[in-house]
Amino acid sequence: MLTEEDDVDIHALKRQGMTITEIARRTDHDRKTIRAYLAGDRAPGVRNRVGPDLFEKFIDYVTARLTEDPHLWAMTLMDELTPLGFTGSYPTLTRQVRDRKLRPECKACAHVTKRPNAIIEHPPGEETQFDWVEMPDAPDGWAFPTKRAYVLVGSLAHSGVWRAVIAPSMDLPHLLAAMTVLLGLLGGVSQSWRFDRMTTVLKAGTSDLTPMFAAFSKHHAVAVVACRPRSGNRKGVVEKNNHTAAQRWWRNLADELTPEQAQQSLTKFATGQDGRKREGRDGTTTAAAMFAAERLAPLPPTLFPVVVTEERIATRQAVIDWRGNRYSVPPELAATRVVVHQRLGVNTIDIATISGVVLARHQVAEPGLGVTIRDSGHVTALEAIALASAPPGRPHRKKERIPPGGDARAAAAALAGTPTPTTTVIDLAAYEQAAKNRNTLT
Repeated sequence: MLTEEDDVDIHALKRQGMTITEIARRTDHDRKTIRAYLAGDRAPGVRNRVGPDLFEKFIDYVTARLTEDPHLWAMTLMDELTPLGFTGSYPTLTRQVRDRKLRPECKACAHVTKRPNAIIEHPPGEETQFDWVEMPDAPDGWAFPTKRAYVLVGSLAHSGVWRAVIAPSMDLPHLLAAMTVLLGLLGGVSQSWRFDRMTTVLKAGTSDLTPMFAAFSKHHAVAVVACRPRSGNRKGVVEKNNHTAAQRWWRNLADELTPEQAQQSLTKFATGQDGRKREGRDGTTTAAAMFAAERLAPLPPTLFPVVVTEERIATRQAVIDWRGNRYSVPPELAATRVVVHQRLGVNTIDIATISGVVLARHQVAEPGLGVTIRDSGHVTALEAIALASAPPGRPHRKKERIPPGGDARAAAAALAGTPTPTTTVIDLAAYEQAAKNRNTLT
């Protein structure tokens, strides 16, 4: 097979008057090969097939399937071709599809990445963009329902300043709680909030706000804007910050950090991003300088009444973990699943059974202190139950020697058919009594 460069060379040598034999000798190729390329029988860069084309009979099926579904996985296509007689490997299939250009371009999806993007003006204080980022492989010590953590990122569209809050869930109460903390970190409220079409914000299949989120936005006196379907790039500011949080903060987060320590680390990281350069109307500036021009409204004087609910498993010492501290529960709930309720703005938590019966209430400590708060009644009841359930006597040591006793030896003798050994027992009390009755020595 000749390359494009070789093909150009042999045609140039031919125009110079060289014979095929001279060209073959000079280029170190066979004369029949040179003759075929000069005659146009062979194309440069295309290797002649030695054997039959085993893939040719599958071209019609592959073409039809990829026309129907341009995004069909090659492995799925191979699963369909194998019963039809295809014996090649997965790399062979992908090479044939690629070399023959059998996969068409999806016109329905081409506009997502190839369409022109308009420049959207964001006046100061106009819009805050919110979005969830799912972070996989959370540290083992985090008491989250799954191995995933969720980070709510809020970005001011004008300056690009952003803050984020870690949450164990993306449900509506955790969304409202995270937004409350996040708005405090940003220091105020913009004129509008922009979201994608998440079901906690919009009713499924409609553009109407859910009742609780509508009340939450009304409480903060802001308008809520939802991106149109398939137009998520209208919140590109927060999307870029999502990528930064995932790749620069989460990727190297230490395993030994607690959720509270991780939140402090995230806030410090986001604050450090305020000094990055931004292009403003007056030239290059920084996000912090543009943030100074944001006209944010003050936060409401009261917090929105939302109750955050999470499940916990009490330990054998009848305590549960909550926000970096430990709180006692009645001893009958030890090693069982309980439900913790906390209302925003209230410094107490309620601990209830799965059925909803509240059995404990505690004053919450500062998150992340690592303190244990016990109710005196819980301590007394736990000690009473522990002492009552303790076995009599001392427990056996792991390597204690306990040879067979009399009953075991008797049973062994009966099994072996040997006479039971007799043991003479001398009552020393009789000797003691006799010694007391003697008055003189004999």
